[in-house]
Amino acid sequence: MRAAIISTAGQSPALTELPIPTPGPGERLVRVSAAAISHLVKARASGTHYTADQQFPIGVGMDGVGRLEDGSRVYFAMPSVPHGSMAEYTVVDERLCVPVPEGLDDLTAAAIANPGMSSWAALVERAKMKAGETVLVNGATGTSGRLAVQIARLLGAGRIVATGRNTCALEEVQSLGADVTIRLSEHMGDLQHRFTEEFGKGVDVVLDYLWGPSAESLLIAAAGAGRDAIPMRFVQIGSISARDITLRGEVLRGSAIELMGSGGGSIALPRLIRVIDDLLHAAASDGLKIAFNPAPFSSFDEAWPQDDSACRTVFTMTGGGV
Repeated sequence: MRAAIISTAGQSPALTELPIPTPGPGERLVRVSAAAISHLVKARASGTHYTADQQFPIGVGMDGVGRLEDGSRVYFAMPSVPHGSMAEYTVVDERLCVPVPEGLDDLTAAAIANPGMSSWAALVERAKMKAGETVLVNGATGTSGRLAVQIARLLGAGRIVATGRNTCALEEVQSLGADVTIRLSEHMGDLQHRFTEEFGKGVDVVLDYLWGPSAESLLIAAAGAGRDAIPMRFVQIGSISARDITLRGEVLRGSAIELMGSGGGSIALPRLIRVIDDLLHAAASDGLKIAFNPAPFSSFDEAWPQDDSACRTVFTMTGGGV
């Protein structure tokens, strides 16, 4: 079978011929039909993500869609090391397989599961968002941010504020459900004023995909809003802008900000599986939108370096069910 493999540290993944893997106790063999490139997949492949494996050779890809030996169609996550999802066959813990509902095709399911899950989990499991609350999505013009806006609206957010750098992309985000947009390329002083203005109106939850200077400004604006100790939940999900921020301690001591992260280590596995199940059913019934480019798996070596995070690449494996 063909599989995308990283042979040694620092190398890009490449298609390699391997034998079909054999599942062990509690594992299932999956015939993969679709697998998507994501920020997480690229960061793990480059070794920069905190969950990156250091054993080589290792397969590429964290999740995908395929069929089990009995023909049932599933979304699967975290293939058993050293296997990846970008392969014609892979091996997965049976507890990490979720049925794909009718009405949701393989490519869309593979494209939407990871970024949609990150937003859904952050809102429901970490922030405990309530219907009617105001949600601010910092970094709403990327794949995950656009889904976050749609999911916040689906879950009953009363008002949604979206930030991003690209004006045209922000207009598209507004069509997906954002009530207010803020362009991050504004002068920092003007940007701080805009953030302070929005927090003065009331922001209950921030989903932060960027970290860096914009996150610092949001936290400072939240602290200065003075909401009579009403907690504002700031959920850190991604660090596309920067890995670090500089924040004075009094910003947190003098406010009711609840600062938390949302990722693989912050949510118990059974609850995460339930989130994915809820997301896939919502994607099938509520028309969540995600942009993606399908690509044949045979073109992996050419498609991998050309992936655009604004429109994710989904590989289709020969013989996979759709």
